[in-house]
Amino acid sequence: MNVKRAIEYCLSKKGARETYPFDETTLVFKVGSKMFGLVYDRQGDKGLNLKCNPDLNLELRQQYEGIIPAYHMNKRHWSTVIFDRDVPDEMILKLIDNSYETVFNSLTKKNQKEILEEK
Repeated sequence: MNVKRAIEYCLSKKGARETYPFDETTLVFKVGSKMFGLVYDRQGDKGLNLKCNPDLNLELRQQYEGIIPAYHMNKRHWSTVIFDRDVPDEMILKLIDNSYETVFNSLTKKNQKEILEEK
């Protein structure tokens, strides 16, 4: 999967928006006020940080070379998917879905309702 497709998929999520809170090159995806993804370029490797269940994170890191502990984030809850490695596109899409749903479900019921009612 390429970075452009991942970005488009993240932004297709209900209420998702792109922000640049850290610098002009690190793209952060938020739903409500919370981050569910982050795209960066580090030493030539483009990666996508995603939130995930800690047990699943450990399993995925053992299964794929392209999934590593997330740089500058809580490594228990966040992993980085490095593009152009061994992680299938379908798995990346599932991980984006999982991260979005995990963060969306952590929002207040009021925030969830507002997002779902957006046009």
